[in-house]
Amino acid sequence: MVPSDYLYYAYIAISWILLFYGANVYYLLYRSVKNGNPPKKIPLDKLPFVTVQLPIYNEQYVINRLVHAVCRLNYPKNRMEIQVLDDSTDSTKEITKSIAEQFVKQGFDIKVLNREKRVAYKAGALQHGLKSARGDFIAIFDADFIPHQNFLIDILPHFSSESIGMVQVKWGHLNEGYSTLTKAQSINLDTHFLVEQKGKSNSTLFMNFNGTAGIWRKECIVDAGGWRDSLAEDLDLSFRAQLNGWRFIFLHNVSCPAELPVQINASKRQQFRWAKGSIQCARRLLKQILTARVPYVTKFQAFVQLTRHIVHPLVIAQLLILPVLMLGRYEIAAQTGLVAMLVISPPIFTYSLWKLYGNKWPLKLSNYFYLLLFGAGISVNNSRAVIEGLIKRPSEFLRTPKFGIVKRTDTWKDKKYVLPFTKTTVVELALALYGVYTFMVAIITGNFFIIPYIVLLTLGFTYVAVLTITHSTKTGITYKA
Repeated sequence: MVPSDYLYYAYIAISWILLFYGANVYYLLYRSVKNGNPPKKIPLDKLPFVTVQLPIYNEQYVINRLVHAVCRLNYPKNRMEIQVLDDSTDSTKEITKSIAEQFVKQGFDIKVLNREKRVAYKAGALQHGLKSARGDFIAIFDADFIPHQNFLIDILPHFSSESIGMVQVKWGHLNEGYSTLTKAQSINLDTHFLVEQKGKSNSTLFMNFNGTAGIWRKECIVDAGGWRDSLAEDLDLSFRAQLNGWRFIFLHNVSCPAELPVQINASKRQQFRWAKGSIQCARRLLKQILTARVPYVTKFQAFVQLTRHIVHPLVIAQLLILPVLMLGRYEIAAQTGLVAMLVISPPIFTYSLWKLYGNKWPLKLSNYFYLLLFGAGISVNNSRAVIEGLIKRPSEFLRTPKFGIVKRTDTWKDKKYVLPFTKTTVVELALALYGVYTFMVAIITGNFFIIPYIVLLTLGFTYVAVLTITHSTKTGITYKA
């Protein structure tokens, strides 16, 4: 067997793995449609004491907005405490202290908790706050979120059973229409919440807390062992809690608006953290999950969720192999399942848009196109995350910068926290050029069916690379945060 034969079989295997992960999305869509509405909530005989935790780190542009939103919550002051878990190293610390003092004078129980060292990053801050938290329930909001006034009143009644450990709501978007990047991220998140989270909610499948815009039963956090150091501390605790028998609920009809990253470098950082964090959790938890006394479908879906980012390096490997096989005149159509993936996915995703957005679905089609470009182009960034996660390479928890961007006229390039050029862009540009070469090979060898796929990948790498270059040029300072 010649070396190219090995590449051929590798290509077939990769194609079917990609098809497998893609098809699972439609299984979850089916479950999402079948799931319907969340369980009925029960009236609160007595309002429980709630601790609201706000983990922040260098958030001078949004901290004022966040604290004001939390202090507008329609909940008795004597039944709520607010913990601002501030690990900041810049002027945010003084701004936060000043804001907190203002609301203390108005009768709010608000405390700013500072740590000398940022041990375990966000997870460490949450665990530090938990030690002194007096609430039976813990509501958590990241710095870029703005909870609506009735958030606590609307969510707490859904803890209708002592077995319910966490209730998550959908993320809204303050700046969805700001750019093609925010449009891509918005539909990506909508799909996650309205397909994956809704499909798993209140079932035997494990769903995850999304790190913010949710409420935990404190007893559940403690029973699961508390927060521990991880790039995906939310996913880690979620699976440990559900392994202990706790149930999670997602409310698709309640949203909490948030600011989407407007700089591609910030979005790359966020995606990197999510991808590497998932692999870390897979290493930590998969053995325990696969040997647990839970349904096989639960184990299967947990495996898919924790390992799904493996598709990113596989996509790149597939592109690299393609020209060799086409020039070698290998048959790469029916055997790989690629044709099925190309033919089936667009109609099903269009159906998904209709189910998600109703009559507004045509307006989301352009967002879907941007999502395809973003999803393809981010593969280099996320492949690095997967590899680092697999080889156990340690890395710092790097937060996603926020600039307080809401309106299309808002600007961020002259602000602090703008991130520098990412070195992975060089690889993205190289793959874009390689995509052009692969396109030409497909034309020469008559593999026309594969051209749409090649074009998508090439445009995706180009899109992300060009955005990175343009978003890395600014007039102000470059700040590493």
